[in-house]
Amino acid sequence: MKVEFDVEKAFPAFKGGEKQYDARMFFDGTNRIMQGRLVPGASIGLHTHDDGCEVMFVTEGRGYVMYDGQRIDLQAGDCHYCPKGHTHTLINDGDCDLKILAVVARQ
Repeated sequence: MKVEFDVEKAFPAFKGGEKQYDARMFFDGTNRIMQGRLVPGASIGLHTHDDGCEVMFVTEGRGYVMYDGQRIDLQAGDCHYCPKGHTHTLINDGDCDLKILAVVARQ
């Protein structure tokens, strides 16, 4: 198994979101681990996890997810889970960077 370690990259309008998502991604060919950052006003666009799930831990800042149409506020220390087949987005509505550690696991 080959694991790819990427340097931090900027993803403009990630999944149709606002501004950009800065992330360092680790990929083993099946699963992805991301250390990510959204500046104030940035977001990850609404998307559905068709072939896996995502577990997201907020390590700094605050924001919210829209999960299957429901708003869930998040802050440092919180965990958000998006199961396979469900839809979510992540929005930084705070005044400082929102940092996450996320695992997207194929199922």
